[in-house]
Amino acid sequence: MRAFRDKERAGRLARTKAREDLTVSVCIPAWNEEVTITQIVATIRRELVERVPLVDEVLVLDDGSLDGTAHAARQAGANVFAVDEVLPALPGGSGKGNALWKSLFVAEGSIVCFLDADVRNFESHFVSRLVGPLITRPDIGMVKSYYRRPLHGEPAGGGRVTELMARPLLSRLFPQLTRFVQPLSGEYAARRELLEAVPFVQGWGVEVGLLIDVAERFGIDSIAQVDLGVREHRNRPLDDLGLQAMAVLVTALRRAGLDAESDAAAELVRFGAALEPERVPVEVRERPPMLDVPAYVAKFGRELSA
Repeated sequence: MRAFRDKERAGRLARTKAREDLTVSVCIPAWNEEVTITQIVATIRRELVERVPLVDEVLVLDDGSLDGTAHAARQAGANVFAVDEVLPALPGGSGKGNALWKSLFVAEGSIVCFLDADVRNFESHFVSRLVGPLITRPDIGMVKSYYRRPLHGEPAGGGRVTELMARPLLSRLFPQLTRFVQPLSGEYAARRELLEAVPFVQGWGVEVGLLIDVAERFGIDSIAQVDLGVREHRNRPLDDLGLQAMAVLVTALRRAGLDAESDAAAELVRFGAALEPERVPVEVRERPPMLDVPAYVAKFGRELSA
């Protein structure tokens, strides 16, 4: 029954989208996600491009994958771009946020929907529920997702960086944003005019940075959230989560005015099996708003920021 309602909703949204002359781009940053990318792209193409014309294009930003991610995504029907080949004249970058930022240049939609590439239980409502408020409500500029996150077979327990780092940070420094259930969710959508006006943290701090910046610039009431149900994905090891937590910490501190070095490198010091300290670099550099990039401004007929 839920699937039937979601299909009906997608059909209504597609008709409204056409009437309002809106276009939707789905952008998926990916690094070594051959196992899951095919099902995600194929589902969107089948359900939301061919059966119901809700999505206009599906883009995969391949960030130097060493497996068959790019080939699998292309075979499933996505337009695939190598991250390093987008805006190559600009200084090099790295990280998820860098891929998301560059996707704004290659995507054509007036609405951009970002998805993570490692979701194992992806269904088309991940997209239709996210873009719905942007199609039907002109006062909404960004839509965040929330969901239940299983961990290692248990019904809950995922989202460890959210619970241990993001939620305490927001509670202390940005209490107005504590209403958002999943502040670090990788599934969200926004109008182009919002995304092009704010900076993108290049690494794992991109989601919390966008949430804070959009709320600050456009108002917290411009951001909605929708329930996607259950999200199952590849749970990362603790070593990776430490790097993510560091990126979230630095991003939030900067926006709270507590870290003046806005583009300085960051390092996480930790101890390995030999109990020797190691310094691990964490990507916290930031890309400027796309409205500051002449090539973007020329392509989309915008004006450079003052």
